Formats: sequence, C-alpha cells, structure tokens
Amino acid sequence: MADAICRVLRDGALEGEHATSLTINDSVDSPFGPIVFDYIFTQLSSFISSGKSQSRGIVLVAFSRSPSFTVELLKSRGIDIATTHEWLRILDCYTDPLGWKERLKERGAIKTPSTEASLIVNLCKDVRNLDGLFSLIIALGKGLVGEGKSRFSVAIDSVSEMLRHTSLSSVASLLSNARSHAQISSVFWLHHFDLHDMKTNAAFEYMSSMVANVKPLATATNVLRENSENLSLLEQNYKRGQFHASLKRRNGRVRIMCEEFSIGQSLVKFTSMSARKNETAQSLVPKVQFNLQLSDKERSDRAKVVLPFEHQETEKSVQIYDGRKSETEGKYDSSTEKLQKQEDSRRGEIIYFRDSDDEMPDSDEDPDDDLDI
Repeated sequence: MADAICRVLRDGALEGEHATSLTINDSVDSPFGPIVFDYIFTQLSSFISSGKSQSRGIVLVAFSRSPSFTVELLKSRGIDIATTHEWLRILDCYTDPLGWKERLKERGAIKTPSTEASLIVNLCKDVRNLDGLFSLIIALGKGLVGEGKSRFSVAIDSVSEMLRHTSLSSVASLLSNARSHAQISSVFWLHHFDLHDMKTNAAFEYMSSMVANVKPLATATNVLRENSENLSLLEQNYKRGQFHASLKRRNGRVRIMCEEFSIGQSLVKFTSMSARKNETAQSLVPKVQFNLQLSDKERSDRAKVVLPFEHQETEKSVQIYDGRKSETEGKYDSSTEKLQKQEDSRRGEIIYFRDSDDEMPDSDEDPDDDLDI
C-alpha cells in the first residue's frame, strides 16, 4: 500500500488537475511519521533520478532536520549523490529559521557556518514570511526543470513546525497555491496529528487527495483494560505499527487500505494485513483442543450423502410414491424388488398408509370436520 502511494505520487496529475497531495499523520503513540516520510521521499527520489516519474526534480522544504541528514539518507538508500544537483534542491528552514544566526554573523559574534552540499541547499532566513517561502520553492523548482510544461515535486518534512511560526490560514494558502501551480506534479507533507485541534487536522485532510495515518498496534488504555499481562503489546509499538491510507479517486470514490510495518535499523518494512492475519490464525491452531480439519474417511462419508433433489441431476426417472400399490406395480418381478431393496438398504424410508382408497391424493376435505367446535 505504501508502494501504491509512491506510485501515485510518481504518476502525478493530469493536465488541468491539481497536483496530487499526501498528508502523513502520526502521533506520540506511534511516532514513526518521519521514517514513513523518509521512505516515501527516497522512493520518489529514486523514480525521479532514474527518469521514471512525471516530475523531473524535487524540492525538499526542511523544517525539522538538517540538509546533511537528507544527504546521508540518500546515500544509505543507494542513490547516487553525484547527480543530486540535477534533480534535488533543499530549502533549509532548519539552520536559521528566523535569521538570528545571520544577525549574529554580521556582528561578528559567530563564524560563518559551513554548509554541506551547497550546490543543492538554499537557506531560508525567515519562515514567517510564507509568501517569500513559496516564491523560493517555485524559483528552486524552475531552476531544476526550467520554464514550460516540465514539472517538479515538493516535500515538506513537517507542517507542524510551520504552524509554530505562522497561522493555519497562511499554511493552508501556501499548500493550496502549491497544489494549483501548473508546474508542480505532487506535494506531500508530514503532520503531527495530536499536536493540533480538530479544525487544523480537518483542514490538512481536506486539501489532500491521499491521507496516510500511522497508528499503534495497541493503545495503553485498551491493553490495561483487557489484561495486564498483555503489556508486551505496548512494547511492540516501539518497533511496529499500522499504516492506514485513504486514496480519493477521480470518480469521487475513496479507496481505503491497511498495512502493518516494522522498524529495523532505521528501515521500514511494510506487510499486508491479510498476510499478517493468516500468520496469526496459523499460530493459534495448535492451541485449539479440537480438530478443525476433516479426515479422509470423513470426506469420503460426506461425499456419499445423497442430498434432496439430487436425482434431478441424474438420468434416473423421478418416482413419487403416494402410499398405494397400483396393479402394474404388483406385476413386477421379485428380483426387481430385491434390487431396489439393496439400493435403498442404506437410505432412509418413510412409509405412509392412506386411511381410505376412495380418498383422492389431493383431497380438499377438512380433517377437522368431525370435531364438535
């Protein structure tokens, strides 16, 4: 499912449509949003660097982590750093978000900081000015792909950090302008769901064509309520979790998908919920005190059972017995009767004797006429 989201971001938007957008929600119960963001960012970067994406470049707006972290992340994923200047730009909003270091540098209080990978990094000195921030994003993107119909993607590593410095309406306006820009193919961002109110969370989801929620396997309240011995489930929340995603299609329908993920050495691995359920079911089978499977003899006996109206699927004629013997039936050989008895020896039989031979089989006579009511 996470790979399906990456493919949607890779394919981008059609001509005249808004850019594809994704919100990644996490919380303190399952704080793996940054790892999921890194997974999607590196997957999309791999598509772009190999020329398999609608986007020809990507602009990363770094609020929560330094540009050097991104460079090391790409190296660890096997992406060639030597070619990043052709398709990657990092807008550094982490090093000096409010311009304080720049002022101290002008006064000689600090030395000029060394910037790694300066060819791909541009410094933003005032994150409160979102109009200027949007202009920088567009300028960096056009510097990668040029003017015209070529497109680029935008990744924002934390809109929660943006809300620390400015209002919700300003952030929403920036995201809306990014989605409606003709040269932006896709945009995605990380959002810490539990830090904001319902209005803020609903605003980000409304602007998204895809919403991914990182959830824990079990919450502390449910575990303590059910059984105190299941506290090990809470420990699994530090290594595993659930990934729920909803994709809005062009026809208005919403596709909902669920996966489980596990974390190991800063890498995330996704597995389908159905495969996980099968493993759980198989692990529970030995604990059951009764057999859930049929033996060979039980299967054979079940196959011999004659179901009602099964004769209709054979070539035998349908015979209905009304309780009386006709004259022709009395002339049958005894051998025929023996054969019938042998065939029906293993079958049940209902014998019905009529009260009177004068009574028609389908008589309308009321059987309760002799009652004094």
